[in-house]
Amino acid sequence: MTMIATYKVLSAALSYPTAELQGAAHDLIVALNVERLLPPAQRAAIGDLLARIAADDLLDAQSAYVDLFDRTRALSLHLFEHVHGESRDRGQAMVSLLERYRQAGLDIGTREFPDYIPLFLEFLSTLPEAEARASLGEAAHIFVALGERLRQRGSGYAVILEALAELAHARPDDDVLDELRRQQVEDPADFGALDKAWEEAEVRFGPGDAGADSCPRADAMMRRMTSREAAPLRSGSPS
Repeated sequence: MTMIATYKVLSAALSYPTAELQGAAHDLIVALNVERLLPPAQRAAIGDLLARIAADDLLDAQSAYVDLFDRTRALSLHLFEHVHGESRDRGQAMVSLLERYRQAGLDIGTREFPDYIPLFLEFLSTLPEAEARASLGEAAHIFVALGERLRQRGSGYAVILEALAELAHARPDDDVLDELRRQQVEDPADFGALDKAWEEAEVRFGPGDAGADSCPRADAMMRRMTSREAAPLRSGSPS
């Protein structure tokens, strides 16, 4: 099976840091530069991020990753968190995406939810490039919003989300992107605010209607992303 190396590199770079990732950093940088799907400046920035992860103390790198992505809902690496929140429709969307993985012969072999971005990229790496780009395009608004939030936070991980928006070759829906931009970004150092944010969102997987705060246009995009047929590419580039 032909793999798109760039998607696998981005998946690895956005994953929880491990000793294996640190040891593979050089090979990942080489693979990124051999395939050349991204512009030179973005490849260099991603290479710098991988080199920093490899050079960091592993426990420090892991702690920083958890503080950034696991304790801040607005920076969650779960796609449907930003579209469905904790509504019942999120569960059905994940079931549909998991079924798409299985139909492609991908055994995810992980306890992560199927909408975890590194896992989604692992799946896309197995698809024809045009189909992978189409699926990325349906989530372009999420990648742009996350990239902006990470850039504002001064995080080196911003380059990964910016690269995904670049690869999508699709202009995100302005209304959906504006809705995402209006969402509050929690301060991971404010434990009281974080506790309140999580308490207000009860997990309710299963069939049912989306919550009142769900965005219909974003929901439609996610449905196309989880369907077997890739949606057509839209012209333009991410803003």
